Amino acid sequence: MKDLEGKTAVVTGAGSGIGRATALALAEGGARVAVTDVAEDRAGAVAREIQVAGGEGSHFRLDVTDRAEAETIARAVVRTWGRLDVWVNNAGVSTMRPFLELTEDDWRTNMDVNAKGTFLSTMRPFLELTEDDWRTNMDVNAKGTFLCSQAAARQMVGQAPDRSGGLRGRIIHIASMAGKRGNAPYLAHYVASKFAVVGLTQAMAGELAAHGITVNAVCPGYVRTSMQEREVVWEATLRGMSPEQVRQLYEKDTPLGRLETPE
Repeated sequence: MKDLEGKTAVVTGAGSGIGRATALALAEGGARVAVTDVAEDRAGAVAREIQVAGGEGSHFRLDVTDRAEAETIARAVVRTWGRLDVWVNNAGVSTMRPFLELTEDDWRTNMDVNAKGTFLSTMRPFLELTEDDWRTNMDVNAKGTFLCSQAAARQMVGQAPDRSGGLRGRIIHIASMAGKRGNAPYLAHYVASKFAVVGLTQAMAGELAAHGITVNAVCPGYVRTSMQEREVVWEATLRGMSPEQVRQLYEKDTPLGRLETPE
């Protein structure tokens, strides 16, 4: 049953992993989907998957830390399909570094994509984090969510409520379990950016409800994606363990004893 028939959706960071799975699921539900990614070729490949399966999909290159690009895509979707019903902020980054070694660049990148764009990741012990580590995470993870959400919300407030639920739109942030608990070794800057996303979600939900826009966050645990596999290798190196031993730690930390899949 296609519950989303006639709806339009934008998914950021949809060229792979959770974003790709989300875009395909929305299309399977009947939505018209704009697939966006900083790697335009990957976005195009996912849009073609949607089209081959009989759905309606388009693709755009989107750097979530660029306000103008986000606004352009929001307007293009409305111009092509008449309205914007759903915006999923999935794009993000992550880097691993010990806290004492975190740099401003580490922080900024995680905040800009994950909170600004919302997915890039680096791992580093806290005592080794650099400013670059910090900036990278903050720019993508925190700033990106903010910029894309604002672009989407500004389009949504001007459109009529939908006939099914009486809402003008829905904004969904893909955060992380790191946004709910801070005990994540080598990811202090990433944790901070995801807490920012969760806090932003709550603030937006309270303010945008008056406009008929809902805002929610999904906080996945350990998911088998290419980014997660990079983190496994990074963490194994930092801990002096094998990648398989790190995966076993993740599985032990998961109630069902297994990693999630994007689907």
